Amino acid sequence: MTTAETTLSAFMDALAAKQSTPGGGGAAAVAGSEAAALVSMVINFTIGRKKYAAVEEEMKGYLARSEALRVELLELAYKDVEAFNAVSACYGMPKSTDEEKAARTAAMQAALKGAAKVPFTVAERCLAVIKLAEPVAAKGNTNVVSDAATAMYLANGALLSALVNVNINLKFIKDEAFVAEWSQKRDALLAELETAYAAAKAAGESTLGIAL
Repeated sequence: MTTAETTLSAFMDALAAKQSTPGGGGAAAVAGSEAAALVSMVINFTIGRKKYAAVEEEMKGYLARSEALRVELLELAYKDVEAFNAVSACYGMPKSTDEEKAARTAAMQAALKGAAKVPFTVAERCLAVIKLAEPVAAKGNTNVVSDAATAMYLANGALLSALVNVNINLKFIKDEAFVAEWSQKRDALLAELETAYAAAKAAGESTLGIAL
């Protein structure tokens, strides 16, 4: 059963249980999906209002993106479980002979790379949510812009949480070129985050007239 097909209560029970999945990666993806949903909510309260007619078409474009992100991030929560399970399966591989040990190591390294890529994608999508929160906070229905600010905070936390899983997997990957490449991607994403987060925060503060 995918994350999207699971009730919130069942997901929380599974998250709290003495089991490896779902874990932090899945929780980060779900939080990111919630952030995207909040951006969609603000947009839905904006579209169709005469007061915001000038930005209606712009908002419809943002809505298509926020809804796509909402769905994709839920799917990524399930993919995170699959990636973890692929790593776990390697521990059960035989290791009696040199050939078996080599095969086990190769499978483990491949699985670890997959387990690093999934949360990185979660982080990328959370960054996209933050980038959407900025124009929505600036131009959306002022009565609900506080929800765009909440989306910004949720997506930021989800992004940083996802990168914890990226970093822990990179730690065990022996392919130095891969580690260097994805470390560089992580650092570039964090630099983008700093700019996007500041812009979204400024937009929210300007519209709401409060400090965030």
